[in-house]
Formats: sequence, structure tokens, C-alpha cells
Amino acid sequence: MTWQPEIEELNRRRKMAEAMGGPDKVKRQHDGGRLTVRERVLKLVDKNSFHEVGAIAGRGEYDAKGDLVTLTPSNCVMGRAEIDGRPVVVLGDDFTVRGGSADATIREKPIMAERMANELRLPIIRMIEGSGGSGSVKTIETTGRANLPGGVGGTQLYDLTAQNLGLVPVVALGLGSVAGLGAARLAASHYSVMTKSSAMFVAGPPVVARLGEKLEKRDLGGWEIQCKAGAVDDAVDTEEEAFAAARRFLSYLPQSVFEVSPRLRSRDDPQRRDAKLINVIPRDPRQAYKMRPIVEMLFDKGSFFEMGRWFGRPIITGLARLDGLPVAVMASDPVFSGGSWTADACAKIIRFVDMAETFHLPVVYLMDCPGFAVGLEAEKTATIRWGVRAMAAVNQCRAPWCTVILRNAFGVAGVVHQPAGRYSMRYAWPSGRWGSLPLEGGIEAAYAAEVTAAEDPVAKIAEIDERLQKLRSPFRTAEAFWVEEIIDPRETRPLLCDFARIAEPLRGTGMAALTMRP
Repeated sequence: MTWQPEIEELNRRRKMAEAMGGPDKVKRQHDGGRLTVRERVLKLVDKNSFHEVGAIAGRGEYDAKGDLVTLTPSNCVMGRAEIDGRPVVVLGDDFTVRGGSADATIREKPIMAERMANELRLPIIRMIEGSGGSGSVKTIETTGRANLPGGVGGTQLYDLTAQNLGLVPVVALGLGSVAGLGAARLAASHYSVMTKSSAMFVAGPPVVARLGEKLEKRDLGGWEIQCKAGAVDDAVDTEEEAFAAARRFLSYLPQSVFEVSPRLRSRDDPQRRDAKLINVIPRDPRQAYKMRPIVEMLFDKGSFFEMGRWFGRPIITGLARLDGLPVAVMASDPVFSGGSWTADACAKIIRFVDMAETFHLPVVYLMDCPGFAVGLEAEKTATIRWGVRAMAAVNQCRAPWCTVILRNAFGVAGVVHQPAGRYSMRYAWPSGRWGSLPLEGGIEAAYAAEVTAAEDPVAKIAEIDERLQKLRSPFRTAEAFWVEEIIDPRETRPLLCDFARIAEPLRGTGMAALTMRP
């Protein structure tokens, strides 16, 4: 007696499942320049590491004798795998089966994937293509009912998705048309990336057309729109690049909040002093400069991984390493709005600092901030509301923090360069400038009577400016111990590496008091 017939039946069902939507649908996927979900899994994870769960789940068709004729698999492929030797949970939508729509899936599969990540404390990577919601309009006819969103038993996925943001690293990849719940699953992550041929939207062109807006997919939700709006963090040209980005992002983070991020061996001298740093800040305070080359000079070579480049552009955010230790990096970008905090820059800061707090990453802030953005647009976008929310996020952060003031630190936004009420390391370059208001434009207001009464108002302003500039010297501030240290810019990397080493044993574990929201 043997169970070989059952094993053969199991293998037959597996083969049917691996055929996905059939050769015609697979060809259509390839003709569109996209990989199938199974190809994606194999390219994302370590070789031979994928252990699929629920492979033969789907809809079977049986003959009169009760024997299986065909099996249409669920369009959710999920399971456990490894990335760089570390266990992860992977799930992906199969667009070859009903376009990734949930009326072709079994809702328990994505729920189980999220629960697996939650209870095993493993990072989760979602590869999204399709709606992933309650199915098409046709579902009403096939089921004989309309589904109430969040009806009885219908909130498990949402609960686990929210929990996981405060527990394990969550990566989401948009790899085609992503709509409805699929779009929400893409946004509900710590890091999201879409291919430039993809599109994401709450509802697609046919629905939007009913509102009078006739748009193509990419015009409605292409990468330029979504990345600039901050709905998606990054965009890449190919799916392979998206997989590489996901792997690299995870390399900076722990398996869960109950562990610390791994330290990698660094081949970059922690004592390296780049001579170029002494010349990077222009003497003219009105002149912008490029911040990213400075970031590359200060952190381990090639380690900076930028996130959200196209959104909130006055602030640069990303992950990097100092002597092999992972840190969260914020840096002002004076090319955009002079580095002032706009409403979208504040939104970007909130989300980034919350992520650093969630995973206990030390924060390094390279500061050149002239204050909150001003003007009509700033008022229309409620900059001050977003600004005080950013202030709260920074002040509530308990992770070790180090600030380097490169140039400007003015106004209320200037205050928000380190968490209030606790010790943080702080250094200033000789190019540092600070105060309640910049002298530029402030002299006319503060000395209005004196300037008006002068025979030559322009000359009077210049005279006052010269006098105040001497008083504004950062060395005067250091004399009063209002700033702790003014350093040679070339000393910055050794000091930052020293900060990372001191912060290493201080990196706590466990759930943060305020977990991240997307």
C-alpha cells in the first residue's frame, strides 16, 4: 500500500497552479514588459529559499465523477523566503488571474501573510499589481450580494497592516496597474517603490471619466505624480531595480522592533577627513549649494540610500552607515526654497522620524534651515500646522540624535533641530548663522525709523548690517555656551562615527510608544 497516487495528484495540482492564468495570459504579461508573480518572487529572494504556502488554493472544476479537471489558482502567491540570508515573508498579486482582482483570490491568503509577518516578527515584502479589493462590479452578480467594506470579518487585513507598521519592516512594490485597496497596500509601508511604467490610483481612468476627467493611466497616476505627491517613495526603470531597492532598504533595518539593525563591516576609514569640506559652504548666504555631495563625503562611501527624493524637496531623507552602523539621515537642501520647511517637507519629516523611532535608528541631521516657508502659498498649505506636527515628531523621538549646523538655523523651525528636553550631540560649522530672523529683510523692519530718517537709506542699512554681522558671529554664541562646539568641517565624519559608536549600545528594542503611521 502506498500514497503515491495522492502524491501524483498533489504534483498535478501544483503544476496547474504554477501555470497561473495560462500561457496566453502569461504571454500577455511578458508582452507588456512585466514579469509574472512567480518570476518576481524568484528574482527577489535568495536562490532556492522560497517556501510557498497555499500553493494549490484556488477554484477547481470537477467532472461528473468528482475528479479535478482544471484548477484556477488564487491570484495571491505568498510564503516564506530569505533575503541575504535573513528570513522574510513575501506575497505577490498574480495579474494573469483576473487582473489581480480579489474576486479571484482567497482573502485568507494575504491575511495569513500579514499574520505570519506579525507573529513570526519577519519583514514583509508586497509585490502589488491589481486592485486587491473586493473584486469587480461583476462580483455582485456572481455572489448575489454587495460587500460592505469592513463588514463582519472584513477588517482583519486592515488591523494586521496597521499593526505591522509598528512591528516589522514593510516594503511595497508597485509593478503594474495598482488601484483601490492595492494602492492602499502600496502606501501602507515603510518604503514603497514603483516602476516607471506602472500607475497607481484610488480609481482608474474609467471611473474617473464618469467625473468628467478623461485621462490615461500614467497621466492619472504615473510615477511623476505619485512620487512628487509623496504617495510613493521612489520610482525605478525596471522590476529588477525595484527588487534591488527592496533588498537594500531591508539591509539597514532589523527583523523586527525587538532586534537591532545589523552592523556591517566598513572599508571606509572612520577617521577620514575630506579636504573639500572646508570649501563647500559659500560665503554669500544667498548662494545655494548641493547637499548630496556633502552627505557622500560624511557617511560610509556608497552607503547613502535616499528615500522620497521627489517629495518635500527642501529636506533630504535616507539611510546610511557610519563605520558600518546604520543611521537615519536628514539633510537640508538649500536648492529648494532655500532649505526652508514647507508643508510637504514637514510631512516628509514626520513620516521619516516616526520610522527612525519605530526601528530605534540613531538620527543625524545636517541642518541648513532658514525657518518655515513664508508667503501666501505657505499659508494656504497650513505650513505652521504641519510644522508643529513635525516639531512634535522630533520632540517625541527617543532615538539618539546628532545635529550638525552647516549654515542657517532661524525661527521656530530652527528650534526643531533636535529633540527637546534631553541631551543630543550638536556641532556647528564656522559657516553657521542663526537667530530669530535672518538679518536679510529683518533690518528694514527692526530699524524702520532709523532707516527712514537717514539721508541715504541704502547706506544706512549697509551700515547696520555690517555692525550686526560682527555680533552675529558664531564665535560670540560659543562664548556664551549657547552652542556647544564649533568644529572644522573636516572633523565632521570622525565625530559622526564617534556618535554612531556611542549610540550603538543605546539602541533600544521593543515597541515604540508612538508607532509609525504611513
